Amino acid sequence: METRERREQEAEEAIDAINKKTGRNMPQAIGTAAVLIAIILACLLISIDLFVVLIIVFMVLALWEMRVDFATAGLHIPVIMLWVCSTMTLVAVYYSSYHIVAMAMCIMASAVMVALSASAKMSIGTRLSTAVASKLANTDAAARLESSFNHEGGEQHHSRLSHVAVSLFTLLYIPLLGSCLIIPLTFNGHPVAHAIMLVFLPALSDTGGLFAGAWLGKHKLSPRISPKKSVEGLIGSILFAMAGAFAIFACTYDAARWADRWWVPVVAGVMIGIVGTFGDLCASMLKRDIGIKDMGHLLKGHGGVMDRIDSILLSAPFTCILLWATGL
Repeated sequence: METRERREQEAEEAIDAINKKTGRNMPQAIGTAAVLIAIILACLLISIDLFVVLIIVFMVLALWEMRVDFATAGLHIPVIMLWVCSTMTLVAVYYSSYHIVAMAMCIMASAVMVALSASAKMSIGTRLSTAVASKLANTDAAARLESSFNHEGGEQHHSRLSHVAVSLFTLLYIPLLGSCLIIPLTFNGHPVAHAIMLVFLPALSDTGGLFAGAWLGKHKLSPRISPKKSVEGLIGSILFAMAGAFAIFACTYDAARWADRWWVPVVAGVMIGIVGTFGDLCASMLKRDIGIKDMGHLLKGHGGVMDRIDSILLSAPFTCILLWATGL
């Protein structure tokens, strides 16, 4: 009996050590990741259209998180207008015959409507205030002190131009980059393979970076922005993304295509590993500047939706261009 209790205690201590080194609850993170993978694969197996709907749902959730995060610093983004514009943009990009033109026109029209809405600074209901209060209550004092905004000084007041600026940044960050997840589904006849590359390779890269950094990480990559990131983690991200790219290509393309495109998985792995890590660092820098720990709390073990998709969003345009340029 004592032996069993001692083993359970040792297992708990080992898990706590891993959680501390990775900066997240690993059992929760693994469980959440398994559920997300099942949902994404189910959508892909049923219909590509359903996968597009799933992307829209995630963009809507991410926009709400950004709304709350910026509100903790007294900055307003018109989330309802962003929801409408984002949905219209992603749907138009997928169903239009001229995908790039549709994206450009929708983003330009959205920029005008979002800027006008942001300058009005309207808010409906009390849900935002409740979410902001909860976010600040769960944020430690050290994070607030490092922020560019003095949370201890009460409500922040900014010019209308500041609200417009962060709203346009959100438009470019989420709907525009999100459109790059849609475009590869429309060319070269491999929508499922493209979708898997767009979503799972950055996620696999994150996983490789997490484990390599936790077990081998000694040289800090950017200690000021993200103390958990290491050079060893970056190498792990590249290797995992490269291995995933080779697996996807092996299951998708024939031997003749492999003969003259064997180098593409290598380029994809290096590119996604570096760009995905840069996307994580950008998100960490944004969180540090606002003075929060996580973008949200919807995904257990992962923080918010934005914490999960930041590397996916930033990798999307690079992967899209690579697939288009190589004719894959």
